[in-house]
Amino acid sequence: MKLSLGFSPCPNDTFIFDALIHHKIDTEGLEFEVFFEDVETLNQKAFRADLDITKLSFHAYARSLENYVLLDAGSALGFGVGPLLIANEAHSFDSIKQQPALSIAIPGVNTTANFLLGIALPEHLQKQSMVFSEIEQALIDRQVDLGLIIHENRFTYEQKGLHKVIDLGTYWEELTGMPIPLGGIVMKRNMPQKLQQQVSGLIRKSLAYAQAHPASGMEFIRSHAQEMSEEVMYQHIQLYVNEFSSDLGLQGKLAIQTMFDYGVKSGVIPAPQQNLFIS
Repeated sequence: MKLSLGFSPCPNDTFIFDALIHHKIDTEGLEFEVFFEDVETLNQKAFRADLDITKLSFHAYARSLENYVLLDAGSALGFGVGPLLIANEAHSFDSIKQQPALSIAIPGVNTTANFLLGIALPEHLQKQSMVFSEIEQALIDRQVDLGLIIHENRFTYEQKGLHKVIDLGTYWEELTGMPIPLGGIVMKRNMPQKLQQQVSGLIRKSLAYAQAHPASGMEFIRSHAQEMSEEVMYQHIQLYVNEFSSDLGLQGKLAIQTMFDYGVKSGVIPAPQQNLFIS
């Protein structure tokens, strides 16, 4: 059986999925047609239900529940992993709050980063969506006043003379006491529950293989890591791949439920009509 699978070219995703898509583990009769896309493109594909299995932002998941259900393995959650709001000059968060007309480059309307921005700065509506890897340069070129960065850019912005205004992950952690849910792996809801569990188990096995053989997928990971240095590549994996990537567990599920509850209360996302997690 062949299933379509979408995930990002970022090191955390390629690290997790390398063994699965390259048959370094037994895929139990399943084949995967892989699509590499940035997270906002994957979000848009999820809205159209284009793929059988896909990575998406948890913000986008709130608007994809009719077609998808979240698997237990493959997610990106954690403490200290949230998006950063940055600027060309040093500014306090309080001063930024007083300037709702400032323009902000965001990595996509449906990203969890934008969800958090909406919670922290609800009156700041001058947003320009762009590919996450272009945000730093847009800020340097003065195309925007602020930039909301994710992924490996949190390791590079200071080298480019840019300044952190606020870590929205820390903001969320202080608000809720929970890890921040960034992105998850979902599968079409109408597929058999046994198959959903099988795929979730295979993703867990793929990650376990990568952790046991960390050098095995480095060539594949590096080939998709754009202009990232090897040091940043390793930092990226260490930051975004953790115990929640193997299994959400009770804490991970509670964090996601808390995010949904808070988003509904704040009017950022609609109230879910389906269960969030596979049985």
